[in-house]
Amino acid sequence: MTRLVRDVPDFPEPGILFKDITPLLADPHGFAAVVDALAGAGRGPDGLPNVDKVIGMEARGFILAAPVALALGVGFVPVRKAGKLPAATHQVSYELEYGAAVLELHQDALAPGDRVLLIDDVLATGGTARATCELVSACGAESVGLAVLMELGFLSGRAQVGSLPVTALLAV
Repeated sequence: MTRLVRDVPDFPEPGILFKDITPLLADPHGFAAVVDALAGAGRGPDGLPNVDKVIGMEARGFILAAPVALALGVGFVPVRKAGKLPAATHQVSYELEYGAAVLELHQDALAPGDRVLLIDDVLATGGTARATCELVSACGAESVGLAVLMELGFLSGRAQVGSLPVTALLAV
């Protein structure tokens, strides 16, 4: 799988080493293996889904989360950058490894008590994941796990999500 993720230096800014997953997405066997592995984070010991919804964080998280939701037989919910959702939203500001941003979630996207699996491509500083957990809580739902394709361990993102279980398929 690591052979299908390429490094792109100085993108989107100088000093950032971007992990490009487009070769992985173009490989049907690699992509299917990733979706299956990420979906495992939303299954109980009996192999049945133990979540009600799967959230994907903009933008590459969408690519992974939607097929994971289908594999689990549950709904997909997008968390978007500010101004991209048409109905009333909850909103959270957060820090990225190279700036700041705002995430939004439709206020009616989750029901109180929903158990939610968060999916993203990369866990870096943890700001996006932490902000998404706050949005889930604002709906009265519960984040029960975070599954990512890769974790940039040197940025200590796990510290931002507290006791939330994290599944990372690759560690960098």
